Amino acid sequence: MICRKIYQGKLRNSVRHSICRWFQSSVSPVMPATVCSGKRIHFFRNYTTAFTSFSKTNASFTLRGCNFSTQDALDLPAGGIIDIPLAQTGEGIAECELLKWFVQEGEQVEEFQPLCEVQSDKATIEITSRYKGKVSQILHVPGSIVKVGETLLKIGVDEIPDPTETSDFSEKMTLLESDFSGSSDISSVPEKTKIGGVSSTPAVRNIAKQYGLDINDVPATGKDGRILKEDVINYAMQKGLINEAPACAQQKHSEISPLIGGRYEDRTLQLRGYQRAMVKSMTLAAKIPHFYYVEEMNCDALVELKKSFQNEDSDPKIKYTFLPVLVKSLSMALTAHPMLNSRFNEESYEVILKGSHNIGIAMATPNGLVVPNIKNVQSLSILEITKELSRLQNIAKINKLSPNDISGGTITLSNIGGIGGKFGSPLINSPEVAIIGMGRIQKIPRFAEDGNVYPASVMTINVGADHRVLDGATVARFCNDWKKFVEKPDLLLLHTR
Repeated sequence: MICRKIYQGKLRNSVRHSICRWFQSSVSPVMPATVCSGKRIHFFRNYTTAFTSFSKTNASFTLRGCNFSTQDALDLPAGGIIDIPLAQTGEGIAECELLKWFVQEGEQVEEFQPLCEVQSDKATIEITSRYKGKVSQILHVPGSIVKVGETLLKIGVDEIPDPTETSDFSEKMTLLESDFSGSSDISSVPEKTKIGGVSSTPAVRNIAKQYGLDINDVPATGKDGRILKEDVINYAMQKGLINEAPACAQQKHSEISPLIGGRYEDRTLQLRGYQRAMVKSMTLAAKIPHFYYVEEMNCDALVELKKSFQNEDSDPKIKYTFLPVLVKSLSMALTAHPMLNSRFNEESYEVILKGSHNIGIAMATPNGLVVPNIKNVQSLSILEITKELSRLQNIAKINKLSPNDISGGTITLSNIGGIGGKFGSPLINSPEVAIIGMGRIQKIPRFAEDGNVYPASVMTINVGADHRVLDGATVARFCNDWKKFVEKPDLLLLHTR
């Protein structure tokens, strides 16, 4: 056995030297001899493809597990070129929008250095480098939609990690083929002024596209060089494309077409990021049989409690609102009615009762509707809920929510009353089984038991439930308990652990 191994090793070395000698005698002398050195030829295990190819430009010869290139070895790192693909950023994510680049071609990068920022249906994510090397080629510009697994950029590295051996008995040789774009491919690479990208939202880029402007030419006035909607409008006015800012530009996604050349024209808006997520979730929600339960809550005690919190507030950064108390009281009611804090598996006909109360809060952001959730509300105080809610609101405004902030919700609150409206009829955020729409708190006349009229602060709520899992009686009992905690918040002390 030992002799056989020694013989096989000598045979492989003999084959390698023979191929190098044949290659050096077959290719034009113009080619540097270093190409055939050990630095450029890499042998690995588990190679199973047999093929032969020849190309006149930068002549390439491939012989069953061996590859040679006439490209000068000085142009490429000894390790080769590594493709950096868009990795899976979350469950069910098939594509992402490229927001901006942090690097440019020719720039040296370190391990774990941020390369670019992408936005999926669920969150904004920074893609970092797994390698140390130099950026060889960038394949996409900001605003592009990139499929999961598609190459984002190529990095030239000094050393390539050894491939994982899939079999202890494999004795075949493989070659890591280096991808390199010659001068004939340079025209397909975007200009470097565009590769670096700019910081702006998809809606702002759409506005620039409507006026035929290059977003890279627009002067930025936002924080950290971010281009705002007003920057695009002002730049368009400087260019003489419009005489004054159109009224429709006051709204981010107004459906009124801008006035161009004295007449209204149609325009097309590409749905990106959170808006795409809303399309998918609402399409699923349309298949769910909803029923609604409407109730009114007297919030006089809640109003007084808020005033008390504000009077005793020692931290100017904390802004007390009604919502944290409503969230905590909701968690108390869910403890007694766990069916509303569940998920429904349609395929297996199973209802999963969730142990944690991860209460989602629907938020209207410049980039669309998003529903981050406050984790483990059952274990948090009202002050902790207030701080976490403030954190989520602040990062949602700047489009920095993480996948963890958005995933794992068990029930959703839609506070439409913060904008206006008596109440709404929200759609369930599948696979959750319930969603609650809350209207604004308003003063209305009420009759006391003695017949006298008095003013009361009343809020209307509308519970949307999945009728495949929940029935009217269950939702009614849940609302009665939640209403009790809201109208008498001092009861929260009796049940707080």
